[in-house]
Amino acid sequence: MRLSSAVAAILVLALALPAAASAEDASALAHSGFISLLPPLFAIAAALVFRQVIPALFLGLWFGAAAVNGRSLEAIWTGLLDSVQIYVVGAIANADHAAIIVFTFTIGGMVGIVSRSGGMLGVVNRIAGFASNARRAQLGTAGLGLAIFFDDYTNTLVVGNTMRAVTDRLKVSREKLAYIVDSTAAPVACIALVTTWIGYEVGLIDAAIASIDELQEPYLIFLHSIAYSFYPILAIAFVFMVASSGRDFGPMYSAERQAAFAELNEVENEIASGPDLSEVSPKPGVEGRALNATLPIGVLLAAAFGGMIATGEGDSFREIVGSADAYKALLWGSLLGALAAGAMAVGSRSLDLGETIEAWLVGAKAMMMGMIVLILAWALVTTTEALGTANYLVTLLGDAVPASLLPTLVFVLAAVTAFATGTSWGTMGILMPLVVPLTWAIISGDGGVDAASLPILYSAIASVLAGAVWGDHCSPISDTTIMSSIASGCDHIAHVRTQMPYALLVAAVAIFAGTLPVGFGMPWWLGLVLGSATLWVILRIFGRRTS
Repeated sequence: MRLSSAVAAILVLALALPAAASAEDASALAHSGFISLLPPLFAIAAALVFRQVIPALFLGLWFGAAAVNGRSLEAIWTGLLDSVQIYVVGAIANADHAAIIVFTFTIGGMVGIVSRSGGMLGVVNRIAGFASNARRAQLGTAGLGLAIFFDDYTNTLVVGNTMRAVTDRLKVSREKLAYIVDSTAAPVACIALVTTWIGYEVGLIDAAIASIDELQEPYLIFLHSIAYSFYPILAIAFVFMVASSGRDFGPMYSAERQAAFAELNEVENEIASGPDLSEVSPKPGVEGRALNATLPIGVLLAAAFGGMIATGEGDSFREIVGSADAYKALLWGSLLGALAAGAMAVGSRSLDLGETIEAWLVGAKAMMMGMIVLILAWALVTTTEALGTANYLVTLLGDAVPASLLPTLVFVLAAVTAFATGTSWGTMGILMPLVVPLTWAIISGDGGVDAASLPILYSAIASVLAGAVWGDHCSPISDTTIMSSIASGCDHIAHVRTQMPYALLVAAVAIFAGTLPVGFGMPWWLGLVLGSATLWVILRIFGRRTS
């Protein structure tokens, strides 16, 4: 009750404050002064307090809509109504936004069909057969995490529950299994070319560049940013280093020693059955058929890239992709992939038509939370554009923050926010609309943007993504961290405690070997090489074999 009163008081007080600049100054600077910062800051603060991103984004949106309407108590009421009537409806009515929503629901439905028809099980069986010792079991688990690249939730639940029996038999600790599962879920899904994450990420980038005439193609910008996603890439690389070397350090080493020479502890035995997977498990009696997964995924990828080529123009591949209509291509790919999944499910008699439709609906339903967050983020962006938030940030920080340090600062801010809130998507939804215009304004200055400055923009975008993934990866209240613990049959606190040193190490190396030097002009590929080499050397020096 006291919290609700405090929130209401903040709203009233902030809207009653005079603008930080006069009307003439606000017009000249194209912003509304200090109040233009309050909607996103209010959303961040609410997310930290409530630990729920949807109410946080809605409160930020409400505040922004009220601020646009004026500085009065009446504006609070009209802002509440406008937040849905104008801003949410406007976000959904945008044709590009609608395409992203349809794509995400469609690919989520495809995942549901593939899982229910036994396609995922077939892929799992192929990889699990490779595991004949502890090292191979870990490598097989990591490989399976890469194979199920198109959705982090499906990845976590399927890989953890399937490989648990294999790793138990070969004396791999539950903590190690949970770490591998967690580190090959979101880090893989966030940078793969076509996943349930891509529509969300591209949608945020699209909204963030709406006011920047020089930037037109959000999917191409996303593709450029992948190379600068140092934490996700190095996190995946480190999983394979640990698995292949048989070396560990810190609490993970103790957990591996215990697993090698002792039986499962009581807590693990109690949760060994894992979560209820009825909605993503194959239909009872259905045998695993890898073709039920590989063919639809192949169709999805081929159609998406074929659509890029068909809608693009130019002499080089880069020019073609740069001019392509990514929204059309992704829609075509997801539609044909879902149809292929349905055809394989019905054709192989794994599911009948009714069961196929039901499986599609279950998969699409899993995307609902993310789409609500995305729509609220789009709506919040509209209010910050009306208030000139990015322009005001430039007046405050343009001369104070060197462009070379911006990606690193963004990574840290995103990591802290995601760790505190337990959500990577919510963190991206809040920060991306602020970071992109601010970065563009700082690197453009008075002389425009040259090719040498664009890596700063790509790195800043990647840092929002990478920092959000790190925070979500390590947060004890993160849904994917909790799901990794449950699906692997591992005590949750033990998972967090053993994974944290590895994640902190990779994050530190990602900053000091990648994000920071790249900000000063070092090529991205050299950052990845230095980062990988540094991780390998540290593992060789401090890591110890468990047997």
